[in-house]
Amino acid sequence: MIRAEPAAGRGHELTSEDCRAQLALILNSADFDATGRERRFLSHVVEETLAGRGDRIKAYSIAVEVFGRDMSFDPQTDPIVRIEAGHLRRGLERYYLTAGHDDPILITIPKGGYVPVFSLRSQPLLADPPTPVVSAAVAQLPVRRLPSRLLLPSVLVAFLAAGASVLAWWWTSVRVGAPETPRVLVESFDDLNGTHAAAAIASGLKQEVVSQLSKFKDIVVVESAAEGTDPSISPPRFVLAGSVNLSTDAFRLRVRLLNRADNSVLWAESYDGGLKVAELVKVQTDIARNVSSSLAQAYGVIFQADANLRVDNPPDDWAAYSCTLSFYAYRVSVDAENRSSVRACLEKAVERFPNYATAWGLLSLIYIDEYRFEFSGAPAESAAALERALTAARRSVGVDPVNIRGRQAEMVALYFHKEIDAALKVGKQTLTINPNDTEFMGEYGERLAVSGNWHDGCQLIAEARQKNPGSGYYDVDLALCSYFSGDYPQAAMWINKSPFPSNPVYHLLAAAVFGEGGYKIAADREVAWLNQNQPDLVKNMRQVVSARLARSQDVEFFLGSLRKAGLSIAD
Repeated sequence: MIRAEPAAGRGHELTSEDCRAQLALILNSADFDATGRERRFLSHVVEETLAGRGDRIKAYSIAVEVFGRDMSFDPQTDPIVRIEAGHLRRGLERYYLTAGHDDPILITIPKGGYVPVFSLRSQPLLADPPTPVVSAAVAQLPVRRLPSRLLLPSVLVAFLAAGASVLAWWWTSVRVGAPETPRVLVESFDDLNGTHAAAAIASGLKQEVVSQLSKFKDIVVVESAAEGTDPSISPPRFVLAGSVNLSTDAFRLRVRLLNRADNSVLWAESYDGGLKVAELVKVQTDIARNVSSSLAQAYGVIFQADANLRVDNPPDDWAAYSCTLSFYAYRVSVDAENRSSVRACLEKAVERFPNYATAWGLLSLIYIDEYRFEFSGAPAESAAALERALTAARRSVGVDPVNIRGRQAEMVALYFHKEIDAALKVGKQTLTINPNDTEFMGEYGERLAVSGNWHDGCQLIAEARQKNPGSGYYDVDLALCSYFSGDYPQAAMWINKSPFPSNPVYHLLAAAVFGEGGYKIAADREVAWLNQNQPDLVKNMRQVVSARLARSQDVEFFLGSLRKAGLSIAD
């Protein structure tokens, strides 16, 4: 028996079969982001621990028994086990954030060693569920008997979820009418030194890049050319290749993205890192995050390449994908006329592909923009737009629980629905799923800031802009941050940089900044624009501002600045 302590409550005796059942759930989950070698690693250390041989689990034994290294392996000079353990820990963390968020048993590998720890979530005993019908593939799992009553409901849910994921993957892979998704072949990085250490670093870097790229669900990562030969799946249009060169105490990675159609180089970069084992894992993660953000984020290299690609008479799959590209082009200016055309395009995309999670998420964001940027003076219209946004966001998350655009839309819709704690909870969880997505990082930073956590929120916004300056949204947000910090010249600088002169909220913020900062001529200009173009906004100013700022003191300060600018606002 294995003694496990839940986070709160009484202890519980776990059997080896319970732990093996949990291991099977993890290994058979589509949300467990791990290579075959990492899966063997996890199976090995779990089985050794359950067999009472945990004290024998060392870097040397794992390298020899799992990775096939010869008896001369030296963990001091070859960090492969430490690197793969880092990948495995992150894979387990992601699994328990997604498919395994309700699993009763947690399997973790604490840093500083490789012996797994089994712990039990605190939850009430549940009644026996109906006997499930289990597929042949599940029936072959190495579990000798059904788990305890405590485990059975979660095991059933996870098995059904895994089956649904496999079915969804099969359907989108083999049917002709699936939306286009960019596919990237990540080749093995060349080892220019021909040593075990160099080979280990090259392999580790490649796997970390694959892991970080895979967090972006709007691309598909392919690890071998053979994966691109299935005629039912479009071949990779992009190839990521690289090489690693070691010196005495450092390494250099040179990496480039190629257009597979003509082998043209779309992007190239070099990265340097030290060889100290204690620092190597962090350096590799930082490099991989930089690579993945540069390539896969909104306004990144892949987006730019496809946005500039002209396809005559595009088929449905490409037309639907083009709608998502047009959304990001719209977000550069947030123009109302473009908003209508992008909305129509996305509505056609989800009608044609009802399981297109990204399109549902982006459509929800369009509905949210209609709610927060269009002021008809009809409360019923605004409420209907917000309800449409919530419905579309939940449809996106229902199709794919880790789709970042869907979760982003859910977060923003919940915020405007005044479910602020729920919105921030979604934001915090989502940033953990993919910390490299700067589009989400900036939006979550804004939600944090306007809810009252200006310090943390504005830091995230600044980081997002530094990593991805393609969205002018960050300039407006930084103007708001500077305004609430009392730096009005800085706020005026940011608002003047913003590319949204046709957006009413831009003029609203500009009026507050110029009014509070004492820029009378500029303030008069903004007030005249608002009175002429947005009379309904001016009439309902308190309601508009209160919908955006969560704290009453922030609302009153902002309204006071608008009064200083010359707007007449009722108390």
